[in-house]
Amino acid sequence: MKKILLLSDTHNHIDDRILHYAGEADEIWHAGDIGNVGVTDELKKINPVIAVYGNIDNAEVRKEFQLNQRFMCEDVDVWITHIGGYPKNYSPAIREEIKRNPPKLFICGHSHILKVMNDKDLRLLHMNPGAAGKQGFHKKRTMLRFKIEKEKILDLEVIELE
Repeated sequence: MKKILLLSDTHNHIDDRILHYAGEADEIWHAGDIGNVGVTDELKKINPVIAVYGNIDNAEVRKEFQLNQRFMCEDVDVWITHIGGYPKNYSPAIREEIKRNPPKLFICGHSHILKVMNDKDLRLLHMNPGAAGKQGFHKKRTMLRFKIEKEKILDLEVIELE
């Protein structure tokens, strides 16, 4: 079993609340718009980080992280990208691939809108953790945490940051 902390759109911001929850996870997943590598460097001091770069990320972040991460966590096929859209409205950049080869868990950021929903057509779970940073139109800073045990995604929880 793995405990996952999922965040996105930090936009250069890291604070003690984020670090506290990072310490309770086994892995930290970041869905882009990191801002600078100082954010992920702080997270890496606590636990392993899997991240993708977003549209605001500079060359240093893009050198360290990829546009997409596709990997297995336990028995769950996971795909993380920054601009991915959502069920029935996936981004043109990934639309054909996700239809051809859907993961079990599809994660994106970018919108600053917390959203978790099933895609019944592709039989996948879509997650967007909202934004953990302070830049953007969002009124609440949010992250998600959950567990993966074998092929199951369990105990999903929304974390609202002050």
